Amino acid sequence: MHFDHPELDRRTLLRAGLGAAAVAVVGSELALPSAALAATGADLDWIISCDEWGARPPADPLSISAIATNKIMLHHMAFPNVTDYSEEHAKQLARDCQDLHLDVNHWSDTGQHFTVSRGGYVLEGRHGSLERLGVGDRQMISAHCPGENGRSIGIENEGTYVTDTPPQQLLDSLVKLCTTICRQYGLHAHDIFGHWDFRATQCPGAMFYREFPALRRRVFTALGTDLADVPARRWPDIWRFVGGPVVRVAQYLLTHRGYTVPVTGVFDAATVAAVQDWQSRNGIPVDVDATLTGPTWETLAPELGKDATGIPVQAVQFMLNSKGYTDVAITGQYDWVTKKALQDLQELHGLDTNGKVSTTTWCALVGGVVRQSFTQD
Repeated sequence: MHFDHPELDRRTLLRAGLGAAAVAVVGSELALPSAALAATGADLDWIISCDEWGARPPADPLSISAIATNKIMLHHMAFPNVTDYSEEHAKQLARDCQDLHLDVNHWSDTGQHFTVSRGGYVLEGRHGSLERLGVGDRQMISAHCPGENGRSIGIENEGTYVTDTPPQQLLDSLVKLCTTICRQYGLHAHDIFGHWDFRATQCPGAMFYREFPALRRRVFTALGTDLADVPARRWPDIWRFVGGPVVRVAQYLLTHRGYTVPVTGVFDAATVAAVQDWQSRNGIPVDVDATLTGPTWETLAPELGKDATGIPVQAVQFMLNSKGYTDVAITGQYDWVTKKALQDLQELHGLDTNGKVSTTTWCALVGGVVRQSFTQD
């Protein structure tokens, strides 16, 4: 599997002020005042708990994050696309995953908060995740994505979806789970992202990722969200503790704006300095962690027409290529193949399929969520 990050990331410690960074958890018993564990009335009986699937105890004490949860992150497990859709298989999947994480990766427990089987069964992953979902104020610190382990709920979906689409049972249960998480943590459908939006990885798979706009629309409908409450653009809040293709796009754009930064996808010191300088020069609040806030993205990304060339076009082509449009070459020339790929992406997100790169198309391209995607049939 693709997890590769320490469970208690440094960001959580810095945000919380070290001593208040986390609340210790011993085994599956949360070390919290009893009042904090009062029942919320949420029906969570359909989620198979660690006890119900036969989890081993955590190898080490676990921790509860001291910072707010601000997103859901979806993964595929890079496991076989099995045809055994039974509950017993789902429980064995959870046991196999925990064994891998404990015995091979030498982690404290299962890396993700929840797991969805191909048969549509939803299981608790890391001990305490189900209880925290019931409370809905803070999450377990996890191990599913670098830099995001204290502020994102990680959901692993059984299977490999680079060339295959997840089965309907999985998608239906994932919608139910995401809707529940949103309700409990005060999140929205536009807060759902994929692993590769914050890390260099093929996860969640190009074919699964194509399902995200439709999945978000279903969650949006289930939540009864008013369209007016959806931001025009919800950009991926990349920052100095993450990496991957979206960071590389930001580096392309910083280079276009005259900064000398390596275009590697690694959020290094030069990139931090460039982001903060850009924010300062453009009257944007300078973020201590160089977070690419909405105003940062919107001033950094230039709108591109059909005659565009150069580094910004390379950024577009790189991102398209990394998201499964493998026939797009990174040439810096706005060619027909690039335009057709952009039009396909625009159609997925409910945008005008003109092949031009507006600010809104940039947002969809780099993994953000746009309001138009919620107005499609």
